[in-house]
Amino acid sequence: MPPHLPRPTALPTPKNTPHDRPTLLLTGGTGVLGRALIDELCADFDLLCLRRNRPLDDPRVRELQGDLLAPRLGLTPRAWHELALEVDVVLHSAAETNWRMAPADILRTNTLGTETTLDLAARADAPLYLVSTAFVASVPSEEDARRFPGAAAYLASKTRAEQLVRESDLPGAIVRPSVVMGDSTSGRIAGVQGLTKTIGSMVLGQVPVLPGAPDARVDMVPQDYVSRAIGDLVRGGVSSGEFWLTAGKEALRFRELADTCAEFAVRCGLPTPHRPRLIPVEAVHRLLLPMLEGTALPESTRRRFQHYAELLLVFQRELPFDTSLGQPHCGARLSHADIRAALVRNLESWADDRPALLTRHRAAHARTARTEVAS
Repeated sequence: MPPHLPRPTALPTPKNTPHDRPTLLLTGGTGVLGRALIDELCADFDLLCLRRNRPLDDPRVRELQGDLLAPRLGLTPRAWHELALEVDVVLHSAAETNWRMAPADILRTNTLGTETTLDLAARADAPLYLVSTAFVASVPSEEDARRFPGAAAYLASKTRAEQLVRESDLPGAIVRPSVVMGDSTSGRIAGVQGLTKTIGSMVLGQVPVLPGAPDARVDMVPQDYVSRAIGDLVRGGVSSGEFWLTAGKEALRFRELADTCAEFAVRCGLPTPHRPRLIPVEAVHRLLLPMLEGTALPESTRRRFQHYAELLLVFQRELPFDTSLGQPHCGARLSHADIRAALVRNLESWADDRPALLTRHRAAHARTARTEVAS
């Protein structure tokens, strides 16, 4: 057992509840989707949230400190046994999503974490719901895997996790969300995702070029639609199947994403940013990335483009995903207008959190305009 983890001898004491609710063990509760799942499920389940280090500090849940990579979560045999007796449902949402980690560590973390939760679900005789990703459908080319080993390892780890769940024959389901946006109403999101960074940089005019075609789809779904679909599946007792939590044919096109960000920049009093020049994906590998490696551009600029290229080469698609949203026990279907409105609310939330940044950019624009007039 890792030395930094205490050795618990008993589970957290259940809270007094108005009725006898089933106990749901949630992994990944501190993550973006995990926070939305707590909001969705807390009224119907006694939530027991596994965490390693960072506390949730949420009065609606009980916290269990443990390590997904340790045998028995790092618990004593007695605590492991008591946990299996208590748990009625397992929802495995935790995953290593930092593509800058060593590929072997990404594979190990996401595979071992799934194996451990499967072991617990089997001992508890409980259904297991695995949060995978829709992008398991995007098999990286050899060139993509070489250029972007972190993203390739992440997709491989999710594919392997799904295989482990199918081979277990446990009741439950696999859910495959696409890019998770902030809330569709408030735009809020618990953490800064790659998508949030990308659209923010587009508003500020910091993204001169991006890999992709104008008509490529960027499939994004607000977090509340994803959490509601998962909640409906769990509450409905769905015991098998694979569910695509995606926008499908309603997904925004790349050009719409760029246009929406440019329109929002004007609303914020910023100069209309130049639309990013969209470069065919094959040209990114063949020309642009090799060229950037030999330029005098700042290292931060090269890293930023590499990050955006990695995200967008994985997340954009020419053909739409299938979608399960709107099917029985699987949330509500999204319209194209719903997604575009959610994107605007996400941008508004991004701006609300960065008043000083926007003020600096407006001031810089004003100084540049005065200089141009004076000259």
